[in-house]
Amino acid sequence: MSDPILTLKNVHTDIAQYHILHGVDLEVPRGQVTMLLGRNGVGKTTTLRTVIGHWQARAGSVFFDGQDITALPTPARARAGIGFVPEDMGIFTDLTVEENMVLAASSAPLDPARLDWIFAAFPPLKTFWDSEAGNLSGGQKQMLSIARAMAEERKLYLIDEPTKGLAPAIVSTMARALKDLKNQGASILLVEQNFSVAKALGDSVAVMDDGKVIWTGAMAELAGSAELQDTLMGLSMEAH
Repeated sequence: MSDPILTLKNVHTDIAQYHILHGVDLEVPRGQVTMLLGRNGVGKTTTLRTVIGHWQARAGSVFFDGQDITALPTPARARAGIGFVPEDMGIFTDLTVEENMVLAASSAPLDPARLDWIFAAFPPLKTFWDSEAGNLSGGQKQMLSIARAMAEERKLYLIDEPTKGLAPAIVSTMARALKDLKNQGASILLVEQNFSVAKALGDSVAVMDDGKVIWTGAMAELAGSAELQDTLMGLSMEAH
């Protein structure tokens, strides 16, 4: 196996007076989808935000594509090839869909072929291309959020709960788009509470609890063992 695209070594992150990450060790293989799972509040979102630089690690190291990025600001990490889809979507609601996409591809004009692929994955974005993003439905806003990260080819995509609160039909659309991205060879670190989506997309998995990664392995191993799910997360995910 090639070197991992992303490595976290003993990462500690504080938010205000709260110590959220307690020594996270994590590797994300190249060209795979790594699921980051665990109960609410265990540090999954903070891990993603530490990787992209929204929160600065107090201790430990973050390596991306062979480079120590621990001290780099967020724009430098984005320019290095990391795309981020936050849980709160992070779109500009007063700008049009087109303007959101143009800003997301700030290093170069939008590639027509890539834009056609995005339209095929998310047809409503083409329909509402000239509309303000704030007028989109919740599912359409999430499509735009993911499409913004896909506007340029990235080496690594960090995606935080893309299907949260969405209708089943929209969830299926999201899953197909992410699977297509995976099939293109993308490296993805994905936080996802929908276990059926996690099983369909994940190659490897890291389970977090209390600010640490407590288990890593193949997604198939976790998906195939209700006992392991109960041990790691306190419930059988087959029911979710």
